[in-house]
Amino acid sequence: MSSTTIRRKGFWSQSHYLDRMTFKGLVVAYLQYPAIIIYLGLAAVSIGAWFYQPASIGRSLLAIAVAVLLFPVVWYFLHRWVLHSQWMWKVPWLAGTWKRIHYDHHQDPNHLEVLFGSPINVVPTVALSTIPIGYAIGGFGGAAAAFATGLIQTCVNEFFHCIQHLSYKPKNKWLAMIKQRHMEHHFHDENGNYGITNYWWDHLGGTYYAGASARKKSPTVFNLGYTDEVAAKYPTVRELSGGVTSTAEFRQRNKAN
Repeated sequence: MSSTTIRRKGFWSQSHYLDRMTFKGLVVAYLQYPAIIIYLGLAAVSIGAWFYQPASIGRSLLAIAVAVLLFPVVWYFLHRWVLHSQWMWKVPWLAGTWKRIHYDHHQDPNHLEVLFGSPINVVPTVALSTIPIGYAIGGFGGAAAAFATGLIQTCVNEFFHCIQHLSYKPKNKWLAMIKQRHMEHHFHDENGNYGITNYWWDHLGGTYYAGASARKKSPTVFNLGYTDEVAAKYPTVRELSGGVTSTAEFRQRNKAN
């Protein structure tokens, strides 16, 4: 058995690492991933709900447009002030959620299973971000259209996020740019470049940077500030993770794999 694949029980029988996958392999794994199936299934149900009780075409299109515009705003806000927060680890009942939704991804950025968000967190977030505004625009049908849009955008965002971690150099200039910015977020300084496909809000929020020369290397790029000193006071994440990983330990582990 390859050292890059770990056999286990369940729907997804293998552990995947994006830096060792082909584009074709990613597509196969992506379309089988339970979270993506859930999001697409809920989007299909929402579209069906729209057909059952539709809003007017104009109001539906407006609800969709607003959902599209809101997505990068909500993502930026959550990524910067929730996923990179330094308060969730202080609350024992939130520490495990923070570990799952982002700490694990920064600990091992190319591990596909921890790249995807958990539906338990993602679906309510998408619902809260889209359904109220959709309902205000077009009632039940507007809410259904906005929710379906948010779920589809989530799937698109996750797919591009996966592509950014594949070991390849895109020929397309836009893909190359978003991949470079995201790699800088993961391997140079985590306190910036919070977007995935849209960095406009990083520009607006003063968190955009281009190139390693633009900033000093962050010592917490892999542990997000959850150091041994922090873990001594707030141990929940350390206990769940089996320790705190440093940059050097991460690189050594990757070489071993």
